[in-house]
Amino acid sequence: MAAPREVGGSVALIALGLALLVLPPGVSPNSEGDALYAFRRGLADPDNVLQSWDPTLVTPCTWFHITCGLDNRVTRIDLGNSNLSGSLVPELGRLERLQYLELYKNNIRGTIPAELGNLKSLISLDLYNNNISGVIPLSLGSLKSLVFLRLNDNRLTGQIPRELAKISTLKVVDVSSNDLCGTIPTTGPFEHIPLNNFENNPRLEGPALQGLAAYDTNC
Repeated sequence: MAAPREVGGSVALIALGLALLVLPPGVSPNSEGDALYAFRRGLADPDNVLQSWDPTLVTPCTWFHITCGLDNRVTRIDLGNSNLSGSLVPELGRLERLQYLELYKNNIRGTIPAELGNLKSLISLDLYNNNISGVIPLSLGSLKSLVFLRLNDNRLTGQIPRELAKISTLKVVDVSSNDLCGTIPTTGPFEHIPLNNFENNPRLEGPALQGLAAYDTNC
């Protein structure tokens, strides 16, 4: 009876091999793990909080600071206040089921990748208290599930994208203590955002009321 079992095992291995061959280019059985490990490679981690991030595992769902749903897709990255430095990477935009990206109170530098606009399930984007520079990507206006956007206490420049005013779910926006310019949106969810969430931006004008100040004032 051993021979049939061996044949069955061989058939299973062949089937697995064929399945891997037909995967689209650039896709691996652990593409989310690959994306996270690309992020890991760009970080300095003096406290070894990422030591469990083993790219050889089938999924990243057993890694510390990672939460997955029942389908083994990543839903949360919780690395707030972890003494990390480095930069964000475009690969993070591959985490299609990600709901919470918590990277506050670190020393993250560089810019916010436009690819984060691909995170259609994202509810909370918390990048506050870092050293992130560059502009707020227009692509973040595509995050139609976003409720919390906290980018305060960074070094962001440029304007507050009007695309954000189209996110009906948005409840909290804090971009204070940056170097933003132009005017503060007043439509959509911005009708209810307190003005102190925009303070300490020396080049940012007041609310865009009746066109009294141009959108790009001081930019």
